[in-house]
Amino acid sequence: MPASPSRLLSLLALSCALAACDQSPTFTAAEPGEALSAGTASVSRNDHNAFSLPSANLKAERRLDFSVGNSFFRSPWVIAPSTTTARDGLGPLLNTNACQNCHIRDGRGHPPEPGSVNAVSMLVRLSIPAGDVDAWIIERQGVLPEPKYGAQLQDMANPGVAPEGKVRVEYSTHNVQFADGFNVELRTPQLTITQLGYGPMHPDTLFSARIAPPMIGLGLLEAIPESAILAHADPEDRDGDSIAGQPNWVWDDAQQKTVLGRFGWKAGQPTLNQQNAHAFAHDMGLTSSLVPKDQCTEAQTACGQAPNGGEPEVSDNIMRLVLFYTRNLGVPTRRKVDDTEVLVGKTLFHRAGCQGCHTPSFVTAADAAEPELANQTIRPYTDLLLHDMGDGLADGRSEFRANGRQWRTAPLWGIGLTKTISGHNQFLHDGRARNLLEAIAWHGGEAEAAKRHVLTFSSEERAALLAFLNSL
Repeated sequence: MPASPSRLLSLLALSCALAACDQSPTFTAAEPGEALSAGTASVSRNDHNAFSLPSANLKAERRLDFSVGNSFFRSPWVIAPSTTTARDGLGPLLNTNACQNCHIRDGRGHPPEPGSVNAVSMLVRLSIPAGDVDAWIIERQGVLPEPKYGAQLQDMANPGVAPEGKVRVEYSTHNVQFADGFNVELRTPQLTITQLGYGPMHPDTLFSARIAPPMIGLGLLEAIPESAILAHADPEDRDGDSIAGQPNWVWDDAQQKTVLGRFGWKAGQPTLNQQNAHAFAHDMGLTSSLVPKDQCTEAQTACGQAPNGGEPEVSDNIMRLVLFYTRNLGVPTRRKVDDTEVLVGKTLFHRAGCQGCHTPSFVTAADAAEPELANQTIRPYTDLLLHDMGDGLADGRSEFRANGRQWRTAPLWGIGLTKTISGHNQFLHDGRARNLLEAIAWHGGEAEAAKRHVLTFSSEERAALLAFLNSL
């Protein structure tokens, strides 16, 4: 049976006394507007379509563009030449034929199941160690691509073109124990690439598996003022809290200069439009004005000779519509924000120090790209900064200023609806965690102290923490 409210509050007072946490807040009621994670843009549904709705404050006359953008995001693209000229040009190398295949109902992807033919919603990024001679490439691409296979492995291809390879993931396991003896089994992925289509890879190739992240609230994250993000940065840990948030500085293809990164697991993309363009290019083999060439290497001659669907294959108008759609996907309202167990969990979240990286709230800029996104108090629970997450989660692969141990703080809004939306509860950048406790137990590096604090929680405290996270 769940603990009674009075029992939970007593536990909270006791844990605070034992931890000397007089500076940590105790939450006994929801904050004003706390249920509205995206301000007036928050949507009120929490069913399987909750991540696919337009922002609640999007005017009726602007919803047509949202719907058309949705159709290009959801519907399959086809191989050129085709009578479907607005959607042709797929490939020659690709991972999928529609954005929605990776972002299931605009939600979270997952690693491949045993026996899967294709990885689909998990991508494998590739690179090789860079030297000083490659500084110009690193400045603009963030990595030095693998010579034969490029910066991302494509495990599908058009007829007449060889796929680059097949991805298989197997797992080893080990246990992490809470102070009360409760065990959490963690699984460590072992990535294997088989059936290489273009010969052996460079012997020093670096691999990084990435599942597709949720699509909600991206326009609001883009609308957070740069100064507000940088205000949380502390790369030298001057305040001595062992948390050293660092911005990633990345190349902006449109502006042709280095700017703040916000999107992707290592904050390797500066804008939502560039994120979309690179996803079209690398995931589906579709060119755009921003990425005008197919991602064929010199070793992939059939890829380079394949017909295209126009120059570019994704027109500027389609890019505009997809950008409008991805900017205006609403964030669901929270559930049970006044529930005692949720409030206790929120208090424990803060006492553990989780908010040191998962910054609860921001106010978006007055000059946001869309009026509906401006001047909103949002609660994404991210600082959009890079943090060292320890050896356990390290991929060993740098990306612009991010090193092989650093990841961007993942937003937590909507995380409690993962199973409802995507049909699974697999978390972290490669989907290794099968539930939220596993995800927490994987935290290390700058999050080591917070994790160790959580490992002291009793079963009732664990339940309260999970109740809070599942309310987001």
